[in-house]
Amino acid sequence: MKTIDQQLISYASYHRNFKNILTHFVGVPLIYLSVVSLLSRPVITLASDAITFSFTPAYLLAAILCFYYLRLHRGLGLLMLLFNAGCFALAGLFADYSTGLWLAVSIALFVIGWIIQFIGHYFEGKKPAFVDDIMGLAIGPLFVVAEWAFMLGAFKSLNAKIEAHFDVAQYRDSED
Repeated sequence: MKTIDQQLISYASYHRNFKNILTHFVGVPLIYLSVVSLLSRPVITLASDAITFSFTPAYLLAAILCFYYLRLHRGLGLLMLLFNAGCFALAGLFADYSTGLWLAVSIALFVIGWIIQFIGHYFEGKKPAFVDDIMGLAIGPLFVVAEWAFMLGAFKSLNAKIEAHFDVAQYRDSED
């Protein structure tokens, strides 16, 4: 398993242009919210004589991702739990809509989020990270939360490691 440094450095290598990062602040949450919304409607029920347990695929996805994020970095993992809580609150509202409206809202968020993402990658001049590594789809929300945290002055040593990687890499590129 890659470390948090390796995951964020890999993802950040596709996201060095500030305009691209700004588009990700909007696009990634919209895409994630849309997926949570789409996965919030189908309910899976496990029942026995004593207990009935119901959950949605969205809960399963979030549990797996949050466990992964917490393993990578406790602080960012906790922030991802909060991010997920917000997404679940909104997705729960959408899931209560009529089927047509729920689908329309969820699909619209998904399409708008990807359009914003591709605009950002136009500014960047690079393809999205997930094209080369499917884990980019899971790291995208973590990257956005990490960037917000870095901008607020949190996790300075992690931010310094990531930025130092690119300062050295840019220096090497200029030497060639």
